[in-house]
Order: sequence, then structure tokens, then C-alpha cells
Amino acid sequence: MKVMFLTREYPPHVYGGAGVHVEYLAAELAKMMHVEVRCFGDQDTVKECVRVKGFPFGKGSFSHVDKKLSGALDTFETNLETLSEQVDADLVHVHTWYAHLGGILAKILYGIPLVHTVHSLEPLRPWKREQLGCGYDMSSWIERTSLDLADAVIAVSEGTKTDILEHFDIDPAKITVIYNGINTEQYQQTSDTNTLEKYGIDPEKPIVLFVGRITRQKGIIHLVNAVKYINADAQVVLCAGAPDTPEILAEMETAVKQVRKAGFKYLIWIKEMLSKEEVIQLYSHARVFCCPSIYEPFGIINLEAMACHTAVVASAVGGIKEVVIDGVTGCLVPLEQLHVAPFEPVDPDVFSRDMAAAINKVLDDPALAESMASAGQKRAHDVFSWSSIAQQTKDLYRSLV
Repeated sequence: MKVMFLTREYPPHVYGGAGVHVEYLAAELAKMMHVEVRCFGDQDTVKECVRVKGFPFGKGSFSHVDKKLSGALDTFETNLETLSEQVDADLVHVHTWYAHLGGILAKILYGIPLVHTVHSLEPLRPWKREQLGCGYDMSSWIERTSLDLADAVIAVSEGTKTDILEHFDIDPAKITVIYNGINTEQYQQTSDTNTLEKYGIDPEKPIVLFVGRITRQKGIIHLVNAVKYINADAQVVLCAGAPDTPEILAEMETAVKQVRKAGFKYLIWIKEMLSKEEVIQLYSHARVFCCPSIYEPFGIINLEAMACHTAVVASAVGGIKEVVIDGVTGCLVPLEQLHVAPFEPVDPDVFSRDMAAAINKVLDDPALAESMASAGQKRAHDVFSWSSIAQQTKDLYRSLV
């Protein structure tokens, strides 16, 4: 059997959880079948039975169009490019709306089954209109079309399955829940500190860590606003780059400036996306990893922290509630949300205060932090192995081919 993955992200061009998922799932499936990955980029490799071919994105064909719209049109152009080579796979598996058009066309033109993994849902990300303008309506349309045509839909959590059924008219029988996973051989605690030294982080002082993109979905502004309530002797390290829009970057800069002006001494903002090895060092030396997401279908970032022996404080949304066990591997912070503007807190300051209180609870009790870190590491090892996830995915493929 041969599967063709279509995805925007694949190493070295990875900026989110979907890219991490595709990388590790492809490698694990390659132990059992032929895997071809067609992605956005310039890759052209064959390694460990995975064939990877990148296709150019943003060639300038739509440079005369409004910038927000050109992003969506550039995406569709690259989708067509991914099918410029013959398809000889038994089925096509798509990841995120960026690759859905290619999957739809592969199904129609080559008569092969289409598998659609839901890493997130456009109806639950209304802030994308900031980034894409009316291109958001296009991304929503293509996602809905792909879900309608898919022979099988994979939800990365039970919460995601519930969201799919709430927002789309889909037969529940074609939805299968298969979790994201973690490579525990790679993500494990390290004593190395050269990355900390590079960015002026003191490994002897308690560290509160955030890792992720600067986007509304990740709730980073709410964490920055919580800093004034966090113990003053803690270091808050924000490993945050790749802003979605200039507007949210400006909000981030203003929020950080206000925290520093208020006298918080130990706020460190790393404005670039670090390598896995560097991030693993940060995880390993943090007392608390914080995930303040306002929408998260799964939250693979929490698994990475848990595997590196770190307690987690996270918002109680989406799939996070299936990854982090409240009071055991970390603390879950309730998030009361507005109905008319999905996934924004009713009272942002209350959410920030609650997040800070949970962080302080772990900071103030080293024994609790250690207990949660150990339990989280064990859970990452026991429940979320890529080998199990790949086997479930293979079984699903077999049912279709």
C-alpha cells in the first residue's frame, strides 16, 4: 500500500502542531508502507522510505491582488502544483485547509479514497479573517467541501469530533478519533543549558515557559497580561515568533512593554522559532509550561513539555482536557467564552488572573511541580506513542483500500 500526504508544513518548514504531526506520522507509517509527502517548499529527498517533494508557494502570480486575498490564491496555486506529477498512491491523506484542494482533485482525478485529518476547524477560528480577509470564506468553503467528500475523517481528539458534528453535516460513522503523538526518544529531559545561557535565562531560578506562534488562537496576549500577577522572582520566558498579522505583533509588543514598565524584571521574549534541540532545553529547565490557548483541538505542545518532565498549566479547552489531567499532570484553567465572538474570554483579566494563580500554585510548591512533571512524563510515554497512532491509521487505510 502507498499513501500520499498533502500538507503545507514539512521539515524544515514547520511552524505548528500539524507539521509536527505529519513529520512523525509519515516516519512511523514508512515502517509499514510506502509514503510520499507533497508539501509547500523546496524539499526533494528520499529518506528512510519517505519520499518528500516540495512545491513553491507564493510565486508572485497574485502579487497585484490585495495581500490578504493573495495568500488564499497562492495556496490554491500551490495545490495545483502538487498534482503536476503523476499520482500512483492508493489513497490521499490531507492535513489542514492549505492542502485540501489537492486532495479533492486527487480523489476525483485518480479515483482514490480521501482521508482528511482535522487539526483545527475554520468555523472556530474567526480571527483568521484578520489574516486572510475574504480569503477566510474561501478557506472555510474548501474545508467544508473536503469534509463532505472525504471517505474518512480523523479527529485528533474526542472534543474535535464533537466540534465537527456540531458545525458540519457529516455521518458520525465516518469519523475516527486518533490522537496526536510524541516521540519520547527525542523529547526527553536534558541537562544541557547552552540555549538558556544564549538568551540570558538563569537555570537556577524558576522558569515559566511559553512556546508557540504569536496568534490569537494561542492566547499569548492573555499570558503576557497575566505576568503582573505571577510571582516576581520567577522568569517568564516567551519563545514566540511568526506573528499572524502586524496587528497582533503590535499588540504583543505593547503588552510586553507595559509589563516591563510596571517593573517585572524577568520577562524574556525570544522572538524566533527555535530548533527542537533548543526548545527541549527550555522545556527541561522550566518549572511550569503554560498553554493559554483559547482554541486547541489537541495541543501537541503540552505533550512535548510533559515528555520533557515539566508540569503544565493550560486552559481547559478542546483536546487539552484529554491530554492534561487536572491536578495530576498539571492544572487546567477554566475559560468562560463569549458566544457571539467565539473563543475570546468574557473577562480577559479574570482569565489572566486565574492563569497566574495556577502558575503560582505550581511555582510555590516544588514537590507538587515534581509530582506533576513525573506523572506527565509517564502519561506521554504510556498513552501517546507514535507507533500505536500509526497502527490505528494504517488500520483505517486498510478499511478504505
